[in-house]
Amino acid sequence: MKKTWDVSLTDIQAAKQELSHFIQHTPLLYNSWLSEEYGCEIYLKLENMQPIGSFKIRGATYKIASLTKEEKKRGVIAASAGNHAQGVAWGAQKLGVKATIVMPETAALTKVQNTKALGAEVVLHGKNYDEAYAETVRLAKKSKKVMIHAFEDPLVVAGQGTVGIEIMEQLPDADWIVGSIGGGGLLAGLGIAVKALSLRTKILGCQAKGASAMVQSMKSGKIVVSEKTQTFADGIAVKRASPQMRKLLKRVITKTALQDDEAIAGAVLTLLEKAKVIAEGAAAISLACLGQIRNEIKGKKVVLLICGGNIDVNILSRIIDRGLIKTGRRIRLNVWIPDIPGSLSKLTEWVGQAGANILQAIHDRDLPSTRMNETEVDLTLETRGIDHAKQVIASLKAHGVTVKEL
Repeated sequence: MKKTWDVSLTDIQAAKQELSHFIQHTPLLYNSWLSEEYGCEIYLKLENMQPIGSFKIRGATYKIASLTKEEKKRGVIAASAGNHAQGVAWGAQKLGVKATIVMPETAALTKVQNTKALGAEVVLHGKNYDEAYAETVRLAKKSKKVMIHAFEDPLVVAGQGTVGIEIMEQLPDADWIVGSIGGGGLLAGLGIAVKALSLRTKILGCQAKGASAMVQSMKSGKIVVSEKTQTFADGIAVKRASPQMRKLLKRVITKTALQDDEAIAGAVLTLLEKAKVIAEGAAAISLACLGQIRNEIKGKKVVLLICGGNIDVNILSRIIDRGLIKTGRRIRLNVWIPDIPGSLSKLTEWVGQAGANILQAIHDRDLPSTRMNETEVDLTLETRGIDHAKQVIASLKAHGVTVKEL
C-alpha cells in the first residue's frame, strides 16, 4: 500500500480481504419506529456488535496484520482512553503480538479491565488523552515498539473504510450515511469507499459542540485546536484537527452538523428504547443530528452509523434518569401533610388512585422549615408522561395537599 494519505478503494478492498480472516460483517437493520418518525427509511449499521463493541477493531487489526515479522516481534504500543485500546489489544492477541496501551489515569475502570483482559499491558499515565499520548511517543522511542495511531495512519483509515464497502453491499441505493467525526478515520475511510461505489450517497459528519475542532477546521479552512473538550461522548473528544484527515474528509463529506450533550444523551435513550440498541455518545450523535437534515431525507434511505456501544453503566444510568424526568415519566415532589396518624397512608392511597407508582418516599417531620403540626414527604413517582404527571399533582392538590415540584 502506498505510504501516502491518498487512500483508495483498492486499498480498502485489500483491507477487507485481510480482515475477512478475523471479523464478520456487522448487521444493517431497518428500524420502523425511527423511519416513521422521520418519514424515510432508516437503517442502523451496528458496529457496536463487534467483538470489542466498536468499529475500532477494523483499523487496528488491519494495521497490525500489515506489519512485518520483525515489527510484530518488537510489539505494538498505542494511546487510547477506551475503544482504540481494545481494538489494538484484540488485534494483537489474534496475531500473537505483544501490545502495550497507555491510558489516562481517568480512563473508565471497565475499559481498563477490558483492555487487560485482552492480554495487553496497560500503563496509566496523565490526566487526559494528550498526556497519555505524549507518554506513548516517549515509550515507543525507548522500546522500539510500533506505534498504532487511532486515525493518523493510512492503513488504519483503510481498515475503517471497510465499513463503507459493507454498507454498499447491504444497501447499494443508500441516499445518506450519518456518522460521527472524532479524529476522522472512520468517515474518511468510509467516505472514500462509498464515493467510489455510489454517486448518489451523501454523508453527514457529526461532532459534539464541546469537541468540534474538525468541523470548525473544515468550515474555516485552517486547523483548529480546542482549548479543551467538554462532552461525555469520549470516543469523539478530540482537541486538535489533523491536517491529513481534514484533507480526506473535505473530499467525501457532504455536510457537517454539531449537537450538544443533552441531545446526544436523549438519542442514547431513544436508541435504547426504540431500537433496543446500546450506543455510546459517539454513536448516538448520528441520531441526535438527524433532525438537522430532516427535510432532505424525506422518502430517502438513510444509514445511521452506530459506531460503538461501550458506554459506562453509570453514565447510562444517569441518561436514563434524566430522560425519564425530561419526558415526565419520573417526577419528584415535596408534599406537606398533617402530622397525625394515618396521614401518610392517605397520601399513598391518593397517589395510587391517581395512577402513579411510588418509587421512593422519604418522611421527615424534623426539618426546620416544617411547621410543628405537619410533616414533609419527599416523593419520587413513576408516571406515564407529562400530562399524567400534571394530573397526579392536580389530584393531590384537590385533596388539600401542599405540593412543590422539584
